[in-house]
Amino acid sequence: MPFPEVTISQRGADRVSSGHVWIYRADVLEAGEAGPGDVVRLQDRRRHFWGQALYSSQSQIALRLLTRDERPFDRAFLAERIATAASLRRQVAGGAQAYRLVSAEGDLLPSLIIDRYGPCFVIQTLTQGMDRLKPQIVEILQQAFSPRSTLERNDVAVRGLEGLPELKGTLAGESISEVEAEENGLRFIFDLMGGQKTGGFLDQRENRLAARQYARGRALDCFSYTGGFALHLATQCDSVLGIDSSPEALSLARRNQQLNGMANLEWVEANCFDFLKAADLEKQRFDTIVLDPPAFARQKSKLEAARRGYKELNLRALKMLNPGGFLITCSCSHHVSEADFLEIIAGAALDARRTATVVERRTQSRDHPILLTVPETHYLKCLILRVI
Repeated sequence: MPFPEVTISQRGADRVSSGHVWIYRADVLEAGEAGPGDVVRLQDRRRHFWGQALYSSQSQIALRLLTRDERPFDRAFLAERIATAASLRRQVAGGAQAYRLVSAEGDLLPSLIIDRYGPCFVIQTLTQGMDRLKPQIVEILQQAFSPRSTLERNDVAVRGLEGLPELKGTLAGESISEVEAEENGLRFIFDLMGGQKTGGFLDQRENRLAARQYARGRALDCFSYTGGFALHLATQCDSVLGIDSSPEALSLARRNQQLNGMANLEWVEANCFDFLKAADLEKQRFDTIVLDPPAFARQKSKLEAARRGYKELNLRALKMLNPGGFLITCSCSHHVSEADFLEIIAGAALDARRTATVVERRTQSRDHPILLTVPETHYLKCLILRVI
């Protein structure tokens, strides 16, 4: 059966020409017989072919480009894209037990996330089209990897924009809620059913390893979650203090500490803004500080508030660093660009009366590819600074 045809405006065609893979509803001139989640053929008013895309009947992102070629979109196409993604992971995440196998637009499989935690896979199908393909995706994973368990973590609000329900559960194999996997030589327990995202923040794997290279002395890890950065720091530091507001996260952090037999970690349940303010007033000092907060600007309208939040956190941290100390500071807000983030940190350093050098400018781990012409795929910024 031929794909339904969708006619797009010149602005939509120009967007495809620029290399982007999203077309907004305002640029859909005629959807014809396209139904929710259909694969459709894109054309302009002159019937010029622009590619094939997933169609959404509800989201403001009406079309997500799959291919610029005219070719069958079937199970073989899907398996080929997943195999291509897996090939890259063998190069950039070889030996890792926990990594992102498919990173949506970054792997030309828009709105599909597949994360691997040892013998388990966790998937997110975030649009109508990708959700319809879920059974095929599970079959492909079973055939290619024979996992013990394949779960879905579709309990995310963004699915509401597609008119999809929030779901989580086992799709194939055993019902597993927790799994143990290695990261950079450390052992971690991942809560696949109740944890943040799909169970962990895999995009920081390489940054945690980099942080370990500079860690020394007395360390502070803010927004610790389950201890990813803190345990890496503890392999090099005299002591590490981990702060998080979630008692459930800190309970798992303590289990991860015990799993690795570490005695030099302490955990405090607190709001990180409040903790930093109090610690600054008490004139506490550290040699290494990590700031890995949640996204402060999920919408562009929150940008100014986000800038204030990042500045306050970094100003406090810079004031508390001993000379020669290292600050590993992160932003996962897409709307805060790297240039914005550098400007914010520079302002914080000036206000804190500290002189700092940029030792490294980093981003998300390489298993979260950045599609060059889609700036939304470059969301994580990580700066490693040294106070001099």
